[in-house]
Amino acid sequence: MSNSSIKTQTISRKRAQEILEEMTDSDSLLRHARSVELVMAAYAAHLGDDMEKWSITGLLHDADYEKYPDEHPNIIVKMLRDMGENDIAYAISAHYTKWGNPCISNLDKLLLACDELTGFVIACCQVRPDGINSLTPKSVIKKLKSKGFAAKVDRDEVYFGTEQAGLDLSEHIAFIINVLSNHQEELLIG
Repeated sequence: MSNSSIKTQTISRKRAQEILEEMTDSDSLLRHARSVELVMAAYAAHLGDDMEKWSITGLLHDADYEKYPDEHPNIIVKMLRDMGENDIAYAISAHYTKWGNPCISNLDKLLLACDELTGFVIACCQVRPDGINSLTPKSVIKKLKSKGFAAKVDRDEVYFGTEQAGLDLSEHIAFIINVLSNHQEELLIG
């Protein structure tokens, strides 16, 4: 049974945006949050799950990173738990494998699979004359093999997250490219 028929969150998308903006000033981090939100919402729609919950999870996954880098993600996780948003809080606490929280639900697995790779796809767009318009999974995979390109992106997280979610890497990249290309003006990647 899909979770889409069960509305469990109390936080609204509007409130999630306010929280993000209270904790984040960086345009690039705000754009990353929005891009992961879009990809997560698209995966929720694809899987027939709760789009608002998945959207909010993507939007808030790095909300405390800029102001509290040494405590990330504990600040946003605690805030969400205090609101009763346990599913969203857990997914955020598990979106980096080195924190030791295993991915259990599809929400957890897809956040892990989408976070680093969505950022990487955007990095690929930024070095192309036509942005995302001619970007292909093959060219993203080639860039993934180049350790010097977007060196801060943890390739192990990309591969492990994709595997955990049961996704084919090329198809997953194509899905992300498609979602981002539909929002290229907003994300400044066109």
